[in-house]
Amino acid sequence: MTIRVLLADDQALLRSAFRVLVDSEPDMEVVGEASDGAEAVRLAKEHGPDVVLMDIRMPGTDGLAATRQIGADPSLAQVRVVILTTFEVDDYVVRALRAGASGFLGKGSEPDELLNAIRVAAGGEALLSPAATKGLIARFLAGGDDGDGPDPARSERLGTLTGREREVLVLVAGGHSNDEIAERLAVSPLTVKTHVNRAMAKLGARDRAQLVVIAYESGLVRPRMD
Repeated sequence: MTIRVLLADDQALLRSAFRVLVDSEPDMEVVGEASDGAEAVRLAKEHGPDVVLMDIRMPGTDGLAATRQIGADPSLAQVRVVILTTFEVDDYVVRALRAGASGFLGKGSEPDELLNAIRVAAGGEALLSPAATKGLIARFLAGGDDGDGPDPARSERLGTLTGREREVLVLVAGGHSNDEIAERLAVSPLTVKTHVNRAMAKLGARDRAQLVVIAYESGLVRPRMD
């Protein structure tokens, strides 16, 4: 199956470089290019891409607003947004993850990392490495989130989770992969994936990235200083 990719960046030179890279892969194709967020949303509706590579800072409608619009549109539920950022984690990235982004990637990443990110996002997984997750947690510690405490609505939804699903969610929020969680709990990775998928469905999370945010917003997991 060919992965359909939409590029959204206000720099034409970068879009051209990304297009050449993506189109060079036999399992990928670029279906459109946008120079701002509004155009990205319009092209997403028009072409129905599997993955949008979204620059977070663009003139007019920025990548954050565009990600929020895509995440809120039921007709675009299959679209995965990967945020391209100069910094690994900042306030914009935290907000983008809340808005429905599947993860983020630094603009300085190697070509193979970018291509792998597209495949991972298209497969429904989140681009949150343990290092990136720790960075995200650090933003909560520094007050990078918009809230002043646990979200009551999120906390209430936690009551629908089974004990094992809550246990898995805590480990996901710690940046552990399915394989690592399976080893800790002495179960198969497939069983872990099932628990993760059920937790996503019950909590209304689009993907693993939002699960991490929900775990902290709900108060299930509290960041601590190491």
